[in-house]
Parts: sequence; C-alpha cells; structure tokens
Amino acid sequence: MTSKSPLDIVCDAGPLIHLDELDCLDLLNDFRTILVPEQVWREVERHRPELKCSDVKVERISVNISEDPAFQTQVRILMLDLGEQAALSLMALHPKAIFLTDDAAARLAAKGLGYQVHGSIGILLRAIRRRQRTHSEVLSILRDLPARSSLYIRPGLLQEIIMQLENPVD
Repeated sequence: MTSKSPLDIVCDAGPLIHLDELDCLDLLNDFRTILVPEQVWREVERHRPELKCSDVKVERISVNISEDPAFQTQVRILMLDLGEQAALSLMALHPKAIFLTDDAAARLAAKGLGYQVHGSIGILLRAIRRRQRTHSEVLSILRDLPARSSLYIRPGLLQEIIMQLENPVD
C-alpha cells in the first residue's frame, strides 16, 4: 500500500453505511482525517446499528447547521436532510476536504459550493490506484454490489463501470 493520503474527508451517512456493507470501510483509513458530523453519525446508527468503526478512526464532530440564506435556499430546493446539511456545513469549515456522499442532491449542492465530491464507487476505484485492493477484488465487489449493499446505482451505470475495469483503455 502507498503512504497515507494527506487529504481529509467529511462523510455523509451513505458511504459509511455502504462501504461497511461491502466490508470496505477500512478503505477510509487511507485518509488523514475522517470527519463525521454527529447528525450523520445518528443517521448511521439508525440505519446500520452494527457499524462500530472499530477499525476506522472517525472524528465525530458537533456541527451547527449554516444559517446562510443562500445555503438554506439550497437545502429547501434540494430537500437535503439534516445529515447532509451538517456535512455541508462542516465542509464550509474544511473546504479543502473531500466530501463523501452517495446522495445525488447532496453531491449537486457540494459541487455548487465548489467542493470536491466522491462517493462509495469512487472510493472503491481509488482503492486500486492506492493499492488497498487488487483490480480483481474491486471487480468482484462491484459485481456483488447489488446483493451486498443498499447503495442504489443504475444497473446500466454499474455495468459500464465494470466493463471499463474489465477492458481498461491504456
């Protein structure tokens, strides 16, 4: 494995839940700091109570939701839940961090705010480059994803990702 990334991440609930379902939560250990708002952690506990993060050092942080009018307008338009609001509010304090979310609306909001955004699939693909998982291990995880995870990804998109991994263009 390569050396630890100097990047911090702010996590929404989805990637924590989905990576745990896939036995890949350890992939987050590659980041310098894993920041999780308390509001997100409560959501994780509600949907994945068995997730303990014993192998992953998570910094749970108390976050005040931004009261900025432009932010609140985005929240209403995109119907962002409390965890997503907290994670985006935390991103305002750590703008160089990467925002991890599997929610399309939260991703849209984060990109609109100028943040770098990735999801569970991106973390899985990054694992190959970072030598955390082999190419064949990631392919196997992706093929099994619909049966092992609650992550929703359009079947056609998942198949396209798998095909690109099976037939890489140099």
